[in-house]
Amino acid sequence: MYTNQKILVGKTKTSTELSILPKMANRHGLITGASGSGKTITLKVMAESFSDAGVPVFLADVKGDLASTAVSGEVNDNIQARLDKLSIKDFETKAFPVCFWDLYGQSGHPIRATVKSVGAEILSIMLGLSEAQEGNLAIAFAIAKDENLPLIDLKDLRAVLQHVSENRDHYTTKYGNITPQSIGVIQRSLLTLENQGAAHFFGQPALDINDFFRNDSDGRGFINILHAVTLFESPDMYAAFLLWLLSTLFTSSPEVGDLEKPKLVFFFDEAHLLFHNMPLYRLKRITQIVKLIRSRGIGLYFISQSPTDIPDEILAQLGNRVQHSLRAYTPSEQKTVHAAAQAFRTNPSFDTEKTILALGTGEALVSFQDEKGAPTIVEHATILPPQSQMGALDDLTRNKIINASPLCGKYDAAEDPESASEILEQQATTRAAEQAAAEEAKAAAKQQAAAEKAAQKAAAEEAKLAEKQRIAAEKAAEKSKAQHKKLTDRLVGNIVGAVGSSVGRKITNSLLKKIFK
Repeated sequence: MYTNQKILVGKTKTSTELSILPKMANRHGLITGASGSGKTITLKVMAESFSDAGVPVFLADVKGDLASTAVSGEVNDNIQARLDKLSIKDFETKAFPVCFWDLYGQSGHPIRATVKSVGAEILSIMLGLSEAQEGNLAIAFAIAKDENLPLIDLKDLRAVLQHVSENRDHYTTKYGNITPQSIGVIQRSLLTLENQGAAHFFGQPALDINDFFRNDSDGRGFINILHAVTLFESPDMYAAFLLWLLSTLFTSSPEVGDLEKPKLVFFFDEAHLLFHNMPLYRLKRITQIVKLIRSRGIGLYFISQSPTDIPDEILAQLGNRVQHSLRAYTPSEQKTVHAAAQAFRTNPSFDTEKTILALGTGEALVSFQDEKGAPTIVEHATILPPQSQMGALDDLTRNKIINASPLCGKYDAAEDPESASEILEQQATTRAAEQAAAEEAKAAAKQQAAAEKAAQKAAAEEAKLAEKQRIAAEKAAEKSKAQHKKLTDRLVGNIVGAVGSSVGRKITNSLLKKIFK
């Protein structure tokens, strides 16, 4: 309940109210406890109160039992008994403004993001890549950026990876070593991710993160509920998606300093999945975001079974804590209980460690920050009941809320603008056409060269034949001339012989030579 400008979460046996001060709500928080101990109810009570305080909320509904926040609750015998125990007289059941979201677009407005905006780091978590494989993926992203290849959806990433692999010798010197084995692993992991339905997430229109920061006409903050029942079946995808949202909120939100109340409160359910096997370099980045996002008006609340699920660096940033019952059957579980007890300021009126083991459903140990930002001593509290309906929400009511939302139609139809896959396909088509034209020109040049060679050969043969004919003609002429001379000499000789005298022969000979010359 939101009362006296405070987020009332529970009361002690002496009716002391335990509330989160809105001004301290962005100091982050933690809700822990064993399964069935009441964590979901605590989350719901907080979300409702923040909404009434005018603070938008985002939470993931992994079991499907938070969507009913959109419907007014009913005071049954169990709830009335709890209200009587808490001495609450002015309890009001009501519905809250809810906006449903769903990565798969089935039980809420679709949430999409471009591959580029998700980035290589978050995508590596989704794909479960090793550090070396993540390096190859980062190279593909860098090449896509440098060559103006927009990465919108998974087919774009596939096309770029294939392009990088086929041209790795060209890129290795500038970007580093690229191995076809790593590219192959990434491609297979993308196929697995697609089979999990992730193709619905990557694309346009992309989510405008400002749509989370909305209030209704009464000033109440919208409770943005991500339908994560299907998504939670893929833990890596679930964890990576929430980390992407956290990173997006951080990078897109300006510095605002300390506000009277947060701009948004973000609940991370099943938070242990966020940090499972997280490399140190990535944990440092997340820790930095958790530290700095407070000054951007955003409060983070982690929900998990044990405080030990949260890295110490982040645990130290969580000032508002609710600890439900834990079980301690093994030495490891006993250490967990001891660690949980040590995280609180001691209350001399009870043994914290023993109380954690004895808490009933709906009971918790609570410590919130006071006006100066210091944690209060731990109190044994009973958590308030939610004001909205308990349990699942029927599809008819859900669909009515979705269709009546101001965001209805904004994200429904997927878009497919020209991006990397189309550009690379066009480039491949252009290269193929250029190659075909080059081969055609080469063939034409070859034919022309062959024709020129044949013409040259024919000309040479013709010249050779002409020369042969010329020589033959000259020989024939010389032969004819020699025969003519021989005949003339013979005729002259006969005439001269017929003249008789030597003087006469000389004169006749001379005359005949001149005649037959």
